[in-house]
Amino acid sequence: MSSTARTLAILGLFSRTRSIWHTDEIIESLGYSRASGYRYVKELVDAGFLQKVSAGRYALGPRIVELDYQLRQSDPVLLAAAPIMAALAHRTRLNVVLSTLYGRDRVIDSHHARVDNGLDLAYGRGRLRPLFHGAAPKVLMAALPRPSLKRLYDTRAGEIAAAQLGANWNEFRLRMGEIREAFMYISLGEVERHLGAAAVPVCNDDGEVLAALALVDRVSVIRSAGEAKLRRWLTKAAEEVQAEL
Repeated sequence: MSSTARTLAILGLFSRTRSIWHTDEIIESLGYSRASGYRYVKELVDAGFLQKVSAGRYALGPRIVELDYQLRQSDPVLLAAAPIMAALAHRTRLNVVLSTLYGRDRVIDSHHARVDNGLDLAYGRGRLRPLFHGAAPKVLMAALPRPSLKRLYDTRAGEIAAAQLGANWNEFRLRMGEIREAFMYISLGEVERHLGAAAVPVCNDDGEVLAALALVDRVSVIRSAGEAKLRRWLTKAAEEVQAEL
């Protein structure tokens, strides 16, 4: 692992349940030498990614907020999708969510067009999603090239089997191929028991999948909308985003 990767790995320790870390705890958790750990923390503080709370104790820093603002103002997929998502939410009276995959196994929601229907979603912008449950993660995972998919299987085979996505590599590969071929995936109660979703990939002109676009609501609402209508709504919106890009 490069020194850059080792430095950035420190940021991954911080969470909602553990928002403050002592340098010695960081070193112990990641197995760094004392000299390296202190150097990495100092570099992150100097760059604004960490801020000192008290002696030796740190929290995430303001540079992350600045980058999030810059991303909102410049992300081409988000800028193209946001107005289309707002129009889709208004037309369907369903929540519309844009999700992205990075690092082969991390899915986050990057934008949410809400409707006033009393629905409260546990996940939102920037919060990691379960990789093997839900419509958007499965659409994104199915789009991975075969070598990346195989590496994912090799490292997380137990979770894949538990999610009933394949008891072996061949079964997993075939299941992902089915989802990719179908273009749309509908989940009912996979992430939260009362919620359902339908998702399709958003592609660029080269056919590469950039994000997943999903309609989310109560299971009963998704069921009553029906596959044909959900597919029509989502496919049209995804094509509009691609045209804007």
